[in-house]
Amino acid sequence: MRLAGKIALITGVGGGIGAAAAARFAAEGARVVGCDLDTVGAKRTAKAVPGITVMGGVDLGDPAQAQAWVDEAVAVHDGIDILYNNASTQRFGALDELSTADWDFTMRNELNLVYYTVRAAWPHLKQHGGGSIVNVGSIAAIRGVEFMAQNAHSAAKGGVIALTLQLVVEGGPHGIRANVISPGLIETPNTAPMLADPPESLRKVVLDRIPLGRHGRPDDVVNAAVFLASDESAWVSGAHLVVDGGGSVLG
Repeated sequence: MRLAGKIALITGVGGGIGAAAAARFAAEGARVVGCDLDTVGAKRTAKAVPGITVMGGVDLGDPAQAQAWVDEAVAVHDGIDILYNNASTQRFGALDELSTADWDFTMRNELNLVYYTVRAAWPHLKQHGGGSIVNVGSIAAIRGVEFMAQNAHSAAKGGVIALTLQLVVEGGPHGIRANVISPGLIETPNTAPMLADPPESLRKVVLDRIPLGRHGRPDDVVNAAVFLASDESAWVSGAHLVVDGGGSVLG
């Protein structure tokens, strides 16, 4: 019960890491309010994790919808202790092939939505006496990769890391902590088919170069999030926690 009594807002709970986070945070005693753009996934998670509140069809890339979700969560539980910005989606492409529309889509759905939810939650966190913001970056923000062109994704996640550092400075006087987790390759519903039969380029450049010898699982990321959300990390703010089995150390 490491999160006993805490009010936790978690984005992107319709599947993968977000669904695992909703279940784990609830098991640790948090009162969870989740959301997802995917209505079907949101309903599935709400059914699988009794006692949590999940709102489907929420487009956090729209500032008005982000604000409405946060305000509704506050109305349900009268405050916020934790904001876990897990949700994101992106488009990939080489620099000379990625369209400006794909670039804008990725910025909207990986960087802007983090800003919108934080901005909406900020006054509530201040009023509540502080809290913990956990953002999700990526090792793509700290290194280039050979197996996939990810210009927009790398830039957006780099922005999330930079934003987190500024939140540390502005939030500190109000008791608001902000930290970021940067996962490596995690098995989710989206990546499972690729990991089941990885192309040679992925195996050679990524999987064979993970010192701990395996790709990540949702719980690997959620374990870090629980720590950063809990009072165990009460004096941790501005941390960039890389969760990648040591792969980024090898470059």
